[in-house]
Amino acid sequence: MTLPDVVSREQWQAARVALLTREKELTRARDALNADRRGLPMVEVTEDYVLTGPDGPVSLLEAFGGYRQLMVGHFMFDPEWEKGCGSCTAGADEYSDGLAEHLHARDTHLVHVSRAPIEKIEKYRSEKGWSFPWYSSHGSRFNYDFHVTLDPAVAPVEYNFRTPDVDPSLTVPDGGSWELPGLSCFLRDGDRVFHTYSQYARGAESTGGSYYFLDLTALGRQEDWEEPKGRAKHGAVPDFS
Repeated sequence: MTLPDVVSREQWQAARVALLTREKELTRARDALNADRRGLPMVEVTEDYVLTGPDGPVSLLEAFGGYRQLMVGHFMFDPEWEKGCGSCTAGADEYSDGLAEHLHARDTHLVHVSRAPIEKIEKYRSEKGWSFPWYSSHGSRFNYDFHVTLDPAVAPVEYNFRTPDVDPSLTVPDGGSWELPGLSCFLRDGDRVFHTYSQYARGAESTGGSYYFLDLTALGRQEDWEEPKGRAKHGAVPDFS
């Protein structure tokens, strides 16, 4: 492994300031992108998807757990497998009760859905010591309709908004099917459910803290920064972005 160059404090300062300029550009570009994401139109979900939890059947609406927004992590777990995907497992290992609490404070619920039967899911979750909600979509079209199970015998193949004619690597062998990762966001308005956003491939792997997750949703972070009392007498607030 090649280590960074050793320089004087002055040289390091100059290089760091130059990098800071680029970091600020990225931060502002990300803020603009997040605003555009919140402005995406949404599609009403009219299919009566039935998922299975440890206590029995659950509708997509019930999976919201009473919260306004639902985020679904599409965890790769084929019905024929005995264990979940290693990459999805590594990501799920980083979820915590604190993350769930922070999302719940913003009326947002995070669950996982896999195509494996609930018995296999519960066995694997017990082995890993996970506590987050995890449902089975076995027997439903949920995974196929949200393009994380690719099987041309069930639904036209599409992944990350590309089809095999655009990306030949998506050509699934005859008689085969693929499980792939993703994350989908939904918004509830009363009893009506809307699909607001999905991300796949490398985007679905770039997870972070609660702010990252909230930035993917239609309602965003749901917070307005208020001017602290007495701030005005100390002058304008610096631009920390």
